[in-house]
Amino acid sequence: MQMPTSKKVRAAVLAAALLALASPMAATAATAGHPSGHPDERRSYGRAALQQDLAAVRQAGGGDVNVLARVDGTKHGPLMARIGTRTAGSSDPIPWNAHFRAASTTKTFMATVVLQLAAEKRLSLDDSVEHWLPGVVAGNGNDGSRITVRDLLRQTSGLYDYIDDPAIQDRLINHFDEDRHDATPAADLVAVAMRHRPVFVPRPGGATRWAYSNTNYLLAAMIAEKAGGASWRELIEHRVIAKLGLRDTSIPGLNPYLPEPHVNAYLSGPDGKRLDITEHSFQHTADSGVVSTTADLDTFFRALAGGRLLPAAQWREMRQTVQRTDDPEDVAEMPEGTYGLGLRRIPLTCGGFYYTHEGDGAGVHTRPAVSADGRRAVTVSVTTTTAPPDLAALNRATKTLVDHALCDSPG
Repeated sequence: MQMPTSKKVRAAVLAAALLALASPMAATAATAGHPSGHPDERRSYGRAALQQDLAAVRQAGGGDVNVLARVDGTKHGPLMARIGTRTAGSSDPIPWNAHFRAASTTKTFMATVVLQLAAEKRLSLDDSVEHWLPGVVAGNGNDGSRITVRDLLRQTSGLYDYIDDPAIQDRLINHFDEDRHDATPAADLVAVAMRHRPVFVPRPGGATRWAYSNTNYLLAAMIAEKAGGASWRELIEHRVIAKLGLRDTSIPGLNPYLPEPHVNAYLSGPDGKRLDITEHSFQHTADSGVVSTTADLDTFFRALAGGRLLPAAQWREMRQTVQRTDDPEDVAEMPEGTYGLGLRRIPLTCGGFYYTHEGDGAGVHTRPAVSADGRRAVTVSVTTTTAPPDLAALNRATKTLVDHALCDSPG
């Protein structure tokens, strides 16, 4: 089983927080700027502006979250800022190269691999799920013959999100600690989704409908494994991580431990006590399994937008977006933007737009973004210390930071 990594974790973890009494946090340290000390005040968006935006993100996150941000593609090298400490009660600041679970940002990695396989003619985006996985999507109104690979990647399949299953919700909300070493196979999680009726069934010639479901990316990975002749982990490691030299990006699978250095994540449990949730294996599947850093995610998204990972035709496919129609919670939290193949497109106030895919997991929220031309990227990592944040407020604050960084404006 994976830990919920999108809007679904929001319901689960927020519910857990409502059961708990928030515990006060120790004072946190704040540091701004790149460790090399390069002066960047000559730019319109410099360290002071980034630190100010970072403080607003922290406030939106409840005032006690730990926040790290990095901007790449500027004239004077990386621009970084941080607020918080690596463990509760310590005075050690967040490491500049802290590792974190990228959660649903993994979907962009997975979509990239599927599109590479499409470019190599190993599969087609118009192939049905039934063609690759006979009998897997069936029952209770589910029909794999009417769902394409493209539907999986752009969240237009209508399949039930397995994270919503009541039994899974109960485990995540009420039994996280005893189940933190979960090893449920992806196929079993898909089977859970098949016990439920779909939100809708795609109809050829009908209006395109959209609803976010982690189930889609479990199926996309299962298809990629058949077409690519290797596990989804090996495909991403070989085709993306190694290709780009992402030394601080990994897919730990069932290994519950994060690489050093990292920031510990905490939540208030049902008993009101603070629970360290850093170590777990819930996020071991293809919808959430990547671990990375702000620097590596900037590199990944710049390479993607810059044409280093996909041929032009597949990059165009990835950017073909649809309106979000059947997911009110998603639209409420992210009111602007459309969704492509594992990629959101969001407008900039200075004109144009940027690409992103958020990651929301257990105590960690990842917000990467890249300009349309791939020249500049920014990643914000937020780690909780007590209750989970209001994601609508957090998204507004991170969107403002991203907008300022990519528009090169101090706001």
